[in-house]
Amino acid sequence: MKLRAPDQPETAAVDARLENRTRREIFRDRGSVFAQCFAVAVLLMLALAGCNSTPAKPAETKPEVKPPELLTGRAAFYKTFIAARNYAADVKPFRIESTPSSESNGQDGKSTIWRSSYASATQHGAKPFFWSGSNLPDAPARGVSPGNEDVYNPSNESTHVFDVAFLKIDSDQALAEAQKHGGEKILEKDPTTPVSYVCEWNHNTNQLVWHVIYGISRETAKLTVSVDATTGEFIRVEK
Repeated sequence: MKLRAPDQPETAAVDARLENRTRREIFRDRGSVFAQCFAVAVLLMLALAGCNSTPAKPAETKPEVKPPELLTGRAAFYKTFIAARNYAADVKPFRIESTPSSESNGQDGKSTIWRSSYASATQHGAKPFFWSGSNLPDAPARGVSPGNEDVYNPSNESTHVFDVAFLKIDSDQALAEAQKHGGEKILEKDPTTPVSYVCEWNHNTNQLVWHVIYGISRETAKLTVSVDATTGEFIRVEK
């Protein structure tokens, strides 16, 4: 009796299905491995980028430049008076003066720089104190700062001290009075004329006087008007 040979077509179909399944598994395994490798590569790239990158610098901000500050003479004087009392308890002022500059022409009774000079009998010295609201490079530092001490001679007329109680009129008030006595015409004729101020004791009349100077100095002034620093009254036209 002869055995029947296996059905070749059925066996071939089974082999084909197995082969297709094997191929799909291979592709699936290859795809999984590729995805894993790709993920690892991305993580490595991110890690390297993090190691090599430098933190971003914050944007630099320039310090804000304050505009020039202007004060009247009496207001600036009282700011320096406290510092002067630390220099010597018995100090008394003998002169207050403004400094004309490109920041302030003085036509409003104000200035960015004021110098108040004091004398001390116990210290035998005279010392100026500056108040400054200026931005100019050659100006005193903003706020109150001391100047150089000098020898004080009580008999010197130019350093005759006065009592602070006499200073009741401010520089802007003195300007308003000076305007009535020739100052207004000066500024109308030349609006660029600077106005400067000196306050000191007149030992001949026993008065504290504001000298309103239409110019940079008394020597070159177009006009100088004296105003009583206690009452605000007009005294005279000096020039």
